[in-house]
Amino acid sequence: MPVGLLSLQIHLADCHSLKEKRARIQPILHRLHREFNVSTSELDYNDIWKDALLGIACVSNDSIFIRQVFQEIQHFFQRAWPDVEIVDERIEIL
Repeated sequence: MPVGLLSLQIHLADCHSLKEKRARIQPILHRLHREFNVSTSELDYNDIWKDALLGIACVSNDSIFIRQVFQEIQHFFQRAWPDVEIVDERIEIL
């Protein structure tokens, strides 16, 4: 059974504190979880105000389906949060 991991490194130019960053990140993670039925978490850059590494995991019996879900998430992310810059993205299928 394939497991997919989408890593999105993002830049939040308008954040000026860790509290402000959390206030921006948490709604993003919750909405992605709700819209796509995936697991989400902030993985790294916890102490850096303007950067975050988001981890999105998906389990399915079909790796093609996982890739499609991740592509939909990437497009959705850019439409829903145009002010958040995606610096790097990586897909791994295990």
